[in-house]
Amino acid sequence: MKNEVCNEIADALGVLLRRTTRTQLHRRLTEGMGDELDELTYPVLSALARTGPRSAADLAPEVGLDRSGVTRRATRLESAGLVRREPDPKDRRAHLLVLTEEGQQAVVQLRERLADHIAAGLAAWPPGEAEAFARQLRRFTTDGPFSI
Repeated sequence: MKNEVCNEIADALGVLLRRTTRTQLHRRLTEGMGDELDELTYPVLSALARTGPRSAADLAPEVGLDRSGVTRRATRLESAGLVRREPDPKDRRAHLLVLTEEGQQAVVQLRERLADHIAAGLAAWPPGEAEAFARQLRRFTTDGPFSI
């Protein structure tokens, strides 16, 4: 039984973690939000919202890109007015990527879209199941094998 349950969880996580699954979700969430905010730049914007100001090098592991990939995407977000660069007070040679007010508003809109997408996917679940799933998923991510 144990291996069967673990394999089922592993299979489900495999679907969630696939690059194509994430890309499709990011494309759906950013649809109609401008040319510069798309499935490629979404992870950078989202990571900055989670972590706060970071250098491209520090943000790179968070989004699974190298520094130059983050820099290219941040440049697109900067041209859209969603991100700005500020001098790093700890390193005069470096710059931090910072969300602008417009970037923060975009993140709020994206999170609302994500919540709506999740709610639509859970709409047919029996009462209480979605709440239980949310608690168990939180527990799995904070106390389980992926906790940091």
